[in-house]
Amino acid sequence: MVFGTGTRNGIADEVRALGCDRALVLSTPGQTGQAHEVRELLGPLAAGVFDQAAPHTPVAVTEKAVGAVRAAGADCVVAVGGGSAIGLGKAVALRTGHAHIALPTTYAGSEMTPILGETQGGAKTTRRLPEVLLRTVVYDVDLTLALPPHVAAVSGLNAMAHVVEALYAQDHDPLALLIAGEALDALATALPDAVRRPAEPGARATALYDAWLAGTCLGTVGMALHHKVCHVLGGTFDLPHAETHAVVLPHVVAYNAPAAAPAMERIGRALPGPDPAAAVFAFAARLGAPRALRDLGMPESGIASAADLIVRDGYWNPRPVDREAVRGLLRRAWAGEPPRAPSPHPDDATGARHA
Repeated sequence: MVFGTGTRNGIADEVRALGCDRALVLSTPGQTGQAHEVRELLGPLAAGVFDQAAPHTPVAVTEKAVGAVRAAGADCVVAVGGGSAIGLGKAVALRTGHAHIALPTTYAGSEMTPILGETQGGAKTTRRLPEVLLRTVVYDVDLTLALPPHVAAVSGLNAMAHVVEALYAQDHDPLALLIAGEALDALATALPDAVRRPAEPGARATALYDAWLAGTCLGTVGMALHHKVCHVLGGTFDLPHAETHAVVLPHVVAYNAPAAAPAMERIGRALPGPDPAAAVFAFAARLGAPRALRDLGMPESGIASAADLIVRDGYWNPRPVDREAVRGLLRRAWAGEPPRAPSPHPDDATGARHA
């Protein structure tokens, strides 16, 4: 991992350090300009640009990218962007065995995890695979200065979701808890500054550092209800990834609060308020983040089917999850209502903990 300002200027050296000499640059259509800048920095090592990365890593796009890698004779990929570009890089690396280098421009944190989520046929499948771990990550604070404030807000809340779930993960450990707490405190301070003063390098540097911590947490512990909800909503309704995290997070915090007291206490230290869920809800509003899934394009008619998918093959969760409770959570998130804990579940005292 390389961290600093102007670090992208050394990208050619990082490619050579991996023993590679033909790098295909990956990006979304919206970041084609940054991708071509990186291609110029690569000089004779550049094998071209593939700028069709899309949210939720559609398999059809991955297949096109693999074809572009082979046609260009590339022996590695350099992803420039957020979760969409980095997710595509992971999918390509899995299928080709090539090295994957990233230049993150958001706070998604995907670059630090062995997690790959792919969509096909309207469904999203998420796997944890050591083969998709990146070889090199180059953090350049300068690349985040162009991140619009509203994007910085929802991307930062995406990072916050990673650390919140790390606080009550099934396989958490003392180091993960320390990292999560550090990241939570720093995000609570840095994100408002990054939104209010988008051109201030100090605030953006802190937020990027926080994103690295959050991604590290996500890469070392398991996921729970929050990530299951977001993966289902994103894959089924093609909702924007970071915005979905921003809307859902306070509602899952409210749901899990009765079964995760230490995590709630830690959230309360970073975001003081009447209760942790309300504090997260208010913090997101202060950043100008969206509050309602309906504003992101989710149809009300999809609540019931989404609840079915969330409960089916669910992740471990500190509190039992059933269909009616999930429907209530989704309905409140869909309407943009304040978070509220559901009624006690009959299995709350039995230790049944699978969503």
